[in-house]
Amino acid sequence: MFDTLIPDAQSFVNELAANNTRDWFLANKARYDSKLKQPALALLDDMSPHLTALSDLPVVSKIFRPQRDVRFSKDKTPYKTHLHMLWRLETGTRQDVVFFFGIDLDKITVGTGMMEFSKDVLTDWRKMADMDGAYLTGKIEAVEAKGYARRAPKLKRVPSEYGKDHPHGDLLRHKGLIVTGNPDPAGDLAAQIKSAFADLWPVADMLIGVAETPTI
Repeated sequence: MFDTLIPDAQSFVNELAANNTRDWFLANKARYDSKLKQPALALLDDMSPHLTALSDLPVVSKIFRPQRDVRFSKDKTPYKTHLHMLWRLETGTRQDVVFFFGIDLDKITVGTGMMEFSKDVLTDWRKMADMDGAYLTGKIEAVEAKGYARRAPKLKRVPSEYGKDHPHGDLLRHKGLIVTGNPDPAGDLAAQIKSAFADLWPVADMLIGVAETPTI
């Protein structure tokens, strides 16, 4: 059902990268709608019940709009050269966790996490890293052992309230947590995303726990 989504999307965004103008996009909008948008919406719908079964939570999905927000950017090219989709789990906690899938110019990515912790969740993430960093590390490393990778922390230094040689300083330097993988573009796309979501679930579940109850 989704056999041509990756090659169609990569062909489109590569052409768009070379012709990133409103005139070109409008001339090719029907192609975008039929070859990228509609299959992407179908993929969102196809994966949502799987995530609900995996998490026992409601799921809200979205496709990111192709237009860039150029108001505060030096780069004034009007369109994004990728196709990104997102599923948000309605956790009922202080911050929801998301799963996502993206097709870029030369790669595809699947992942989960919280891009940036809210202020109170960041506070509790650091408390948990300080008090029980081994638990957090164990969950992340178990997923990494399956071939996934954690994005590098945003901070270069451990926050000042913790020792610079803290045993879990790598966790303390995170301001959000994202773990990603790169499915085989030649494989069964839906099956691979379902498998990846199952692999990534322990990290998502861990983050739900962090967001759920304030650490004493």
